Amino acid sequence: MGTSIDMTQGKLSVVATPIGNLEDITLRALRTLKEADVIYAEDTRVIAKLLARYEIKKPLARLDAATESKKADEVIKRLEAGEKIALVSDAGTPGISDPGSRLVAHIRAQVSKSDFDTFLIEAIPGASALTAALSIAGLADGSFTFVGFLPHKKGRQTALKKLAESEIPIVLYESPHRVEKLLAELAALDIMRVTLGRELTKIHEELVAGTPAELQTYFTTHPSHLRGEFVVIVEP
Repeated sequence: MGTSIDMTQGKLSVVATPIGNLEDITLRALRTLKEADVIYAEDTRVIAKLLARYEIKKPLARLDAATESKKADEVIKRLEAGEKIALVSDAGTPGISDPGSRLVAHIRAQVSKSDFDTFLIEAIPGASALTAALSIAGLADGSFTFVGFLPHKKGRQTALKKLAESEIPIVLYESPHRVEKLLAELAALDIMRVTLGRELTKIHEELVAGTPAELQTYFTTHPSHLRGEFVVIVEP
């Protein structure tokens, strides 16, 4: 156990923000952002657009994947001082393939069990590309495994093999410049059905499904659709 921390008045709010459409934010999230003493953001320029949309003016501090562990002690000192801190990522829910989980883990590691009732780390739930895609994919069973982003190099083949062996759908994220490579890899594994969701909640939202080969052909004939982050559902 780490050193005991007095966070009687401090509060860290992990706030989900829109994944595209700026209207997809809860009333509770807006209130939390308005009440925060400071907002830690993956990219302050991105959150600034959302805050401007809702006329919220708050001090901003950057906390991305490269800095969240380094800034954990800074956040703890603010909590000790009784500040209300909001944590946001560029889009969606912090900690879900986005910065946030290491910060929360570090804070919890510094607090003994006897102190858990003296401070609060609260979830302000909302938008997530994962749940958005699943809600319109029409999977027969609600079971799935979420793996986030696959490794780019080391461990990638092992991860792909697990996809092929899974008995329940696997959900992952992929960037637009690697999705064609992924489809080729899935085709080589004889995967029979893949669902791709992109630009979810935005004007050009799209969900397409088929064999990897069919989707390869689709994107060959529709190259302009290789934009935006992809949610990929690989069915057994």
